Amino acid sequence: MINKRWSSAVLLGLLAATTLAGPVPALADDRAEPTAEPPRVQLVLDVSGSMRATDIDGRSRISVAQQAFGEVVDALPDETQLGIRVLGATYQGKDKQQGCRDTQQIVPVGPVDRAQAKAAVATLRPTGFTPVGLALREAAKDLGAGTAARRIVLITDGEDTCAPPDPCQVARELAAQGTTLVVDTLGLAPDEKVRRQLLCIATATGGTYTAAQSAEDLTDRLKQLVDRARDTHATTPAKVDGTDACQGAPLLAPGVYTDRETFSEHRWYRVPVRPGQELRASVSVALDRPVNPDFGVLLRATATDGRELVRGVDAGSGRTDVVSAGLRWSAAEDGDDDAAGGDDAERDEGSAPTPAASAAPAVTTVCLVVSNMFSPRTGTAADPGMPVELTVDVVAASPAPDGPDLGRGWVLLLLLTLAGLLTGLVTGLLTRWWVATWREN
Repeated sequence: MINKRWSSAVLLGLLAATTLAGPVPALADDRAEPTAEPPRVQLVLDVSGSMRATDIDGRSRISVAQQAFGEVVDALPDETQLGIRVLGATYQGKDKQQGCRDTQQIVPVGPVDRAQAKAAVATLRPTGFTPVGLALREAAKDLGAGTAARRIVLITDGEDTCAPPDPCQVARELAAQGTTLVVDTLGLAPDEKVRRQLLCIATATGGTYTAAQSAEDLTDRLKQLVDRARDTHATTPAKVDGTDACQGAPLLAPGVYTDRETFSEHRWYRVPVRPGQELRASVSVALDRPVNPDFGVLLRATATDGRELVRGVDAGSGRTDVVSAGLRWSAAEDGDDDAAGGDDAERDEGSAPTPAASAAPAVTTVCLVVSNMFSPRTGTAADPGMPVELTVDVVAASPAPDGPDLGRGWVLLLLLTLAGLLTGLVTGLLTRWWVATWREN
């Protein structure tokens, strides 16, 4: 009998502790572990006639590019999915209409065959026009859709000679398709018009522009960009549906989530945070259609009763097609969780906590609100909503160091009075000494 009573007491205590420890995020256990897709990189090489120029370390631009390609391919990790596309490599005539269609994929995107890739690049000879815009559009198709980050690295020595399509406009179109495609550009000629065009392409997609002045510069930078594709490729975000109010909103565990939000909408989510923990959240909204960019995106953390805890700040990424914001908030460590709207505050007032419940740390449910203030341009469809990517993490709190405490109330007043008296005394003595010295001299 004693054993049965003891077992019942232990079971009730565990149940109470589990209940008051806070809600379990529904997506934490139900969601399958995401698998990372291998990085996909498409190298786009300009093989137009101007690549014959011998102004890089006394060598032709094409030979420097071929050497860099060879060294980069040798250093590629086995899991990298690599493809190579060229432009201006085959047509030797003067028909511009035909020459501006001259772009081919000479190595399909897939597991790296080093011998095949290096042999394909080594046989290239500078030939024709420079259809950069068309090559970028086709390179994006080569990489496919997918959810992992995709990277295009464009190496060229001249501006597009075939527009339309304009390369900058193509870059903006590609960026509007989602947030997972980045175009990096490498310029081989010290030309201001080329620099502006390549910078425009890179900026539109959140990529980088680099002017390669030597063979070593080109090789090193190319390796960095390929390595970056490996380091930054993303796992597939979990699909989640935000609600129009905090009550009933999905409860999120740390992770990356995707949703859609229509124009001027508010989407709500919930995150449990314990004392001594810090919530870190960020959101990115992809502008995948023409909008009036007069406003932006707002990320807020509120209590369950609607009081605002913290308001996020803009987090510029350098991209023109994505607007981001982020925030940080720490749960109270001094027992003020009830004021923050925690779940423990929602208990019945008349219920007395058990000893097991008293020992359990209170959990604060924080409501995350994603709001956008965009409006569609004329003729723009509102459905489906714009892509939203929400990142949630809960870590140990890292409070700022305390500043010097000068006291409060009468203590502070007394301290300021003494400081004033001391300052006046020192000033008077110095003035008297200075006057006496001046009279003597």
